[in-house]
Amino acid sequence: MLTGRVRRVAIYCLTMALWTPIASQAEQSILNALIEGKPYAQLNLRWESVQQENALRDADAVTLRSRLGYQSENFQGWRGALEVEAVRTVLGVNDYSVPPSGFNAGQFSVIADPQTTELDQLWLQYQQQGLSLKLGRQVITLDNHRFVGHVGWRQDRQTFDGLRLDYQFADGLRMSAARLLQRNRIFATDQDVQSSDTLIRAEMATRAGKLSAYAYLLSVDDVADSGIDSIGVRLVGGKTLAGMPATYAAEFAAQDTDTGLNTDYFMLEGGLQFDGVRARLGYEVLGSDAGRGAVATPLATLHKFNGWADQFLSTPDAGLRDVYLSLGGKVWRGRWQIIAHQFKADAAIASKDDLGREWNLQFTRKFARYFNAGIKLASYSAGDARFGKVDTDKLWVWWSADFS
Repeated sequence: MLTGRVRRVAIYCLTMALWTPIASQAEQSILNALIEGKPYAQLNLRWESVQQENALRDADAVTLRSRLGYQSENFQGWRGALEVEAVRTVLGVNDYSVPPSGFNAGQFSVIADPQTTELDQLWLQYQQQGLSLKLGRQVITLDNHRFVGHVGWRQDRQTFDGLRLDYQFADGLRMSAARLLQRNRIFATDQDVQSSDTLIRAEMATRAGKLSAYAYLLSVDDVADSGIDSIGVRLVGGKTLAGMPATYAAEFAAQDTDTGLNTDYFMLEGGLQFDGVRARLGYEVLGSDAGRGAVATPLATLHKFNGWADQFLSTPDAGLRDVYLSLGGKVWRGRWQIIAHQFKADAAIASKDDLGREWNLQFTRKFARYFNAGIKLASYSAGDARFGKVDTDKLWVWWSADFS
């Protein structure tokens, strides 16, 4: 009969004999997932010019954004990614201001592309049978970026530190929830914000279109009365109208803040495609609480909305009503777009509500497999002087490469 000590040694040896090849196979599989992973690189070279009818000097900047990253292959549902981002001025063209970072503050008009080198993404993800868990520094975009986006137009992209959970139910319902501990903003690392943000969203396909409902509960750590809660619903769909593709979208959200503001957001848009041209007519309202403050969307891709001249990155206290018409199509193997905006205040001040108007024009073209170039113009004409806006013209020319 085996003694207790001999028995333990025998069990240990048997366990090691069985475990060693299993562990070896697991290590080999992990190694293969790393070896078979995908490195990638992205470059964006851009000239931006800003002219404003104020005391600031005209701004010019030539900046180069470089992103280098790596994403592993899947191993039993697990994968990870690492990405580094750097932004530099080049060709000696750096006559611009970035007030949040203190660069040339108060001298030139603002171009929000500070020089920086930072860890853009570092995450670990687990996916299995409709479940996705993602932990770390990551890009998060929801719906059309109106409330949560990556601000991808700027050179320093916005990311978030936190945990995201997604689950796809068998009946078509998709749930998303995220807890964010830091907002990695577009003004370099010293302007990142520690936060306690909760994002909850549900989505389902219906006969009328894709229906989503959300609750975005935002708060900045160590800042009193910083809470902004937005609860809303959004519908996006499409039909055929007289043989032409038609689209529609509608959204409503109620927003409350710790400072006592109660405001509403509303959007209605219709689109039609004919003769190779896509037309969209929309009406968006960022409501005001009797002129004391208005709807705020601090995590949004703000450049995408209310004109490319970026005159309404912070909603005026009087709120904002934006009527816009967009036309776009294809020409010269590229894509063109023209957008017209008419801005008014949601709450008139002394019977004044004219916030100006704006024209946007853009042409982009893809070359070969990896390259893209474009030119873009924004021209804003100010409305009533009491709102503090000035005429602003912006021009961008860029070239980009994506090796991914």
